[in-house]
Amino acid sequence: MDNKLLENLNKQLNKEMYSAYLYFAMSNYFININMEGFAKVVRQQAKEELDHARKIYNYLVARNEQITLMPIDAPDTNWINPTDAIKNALSHEQFITSLFNELFELARNTKDYATEVFLQWFIEEQVEEEDKFRTLLEKMDNIDNCDCEIMHIDRNLKIDKEYVE
Repeated sequence: MDNKLLENLNKQLNKEMYSAYLYFAMSNYFININMEGFAKVVRQQAKEELDHARKIYNYLVARNEQITLMPIDAPDTNWINPTDAIKNALSHEQFITSLFNELFELARNTKDYATEVFLQWFIEEQVEEEDKFRTLLEKMDNIDNCDCEIMHIDRNLKIDKEYVE
């Protein structure tokens, strides 16, 4: 495997772990403001990010490549309200999408076809991740900052079967 591609895959492994930290921190934020539905959604997202990290880790092991674990930064947790937190989640997922697109391009340019195929799953997954947070944010933005409606969304998320604990 190309050295730059390997280095960037290791960085992506770190970013996926950071993403889990971010969503665990966000879940804690929502718990602290008594919004269990939102907490449930982002806690489920944290679990998915850990699965993404595991996929990258296992791929590098299967390719007999060196895994370099790096420190995981603490996320910024200064959200001013639930909408701000979900905006942060969407922005973060858009950033992660850009990183996977760069990895894909690097794999293609170095003719690492196995890695190119491996990364296709993540690119498809990122479409879902962005859509999830964009849809939630659109619902929140359409309520004209009425806290009672955000509580209604929270209640619906709490009972939504899509987000299983």
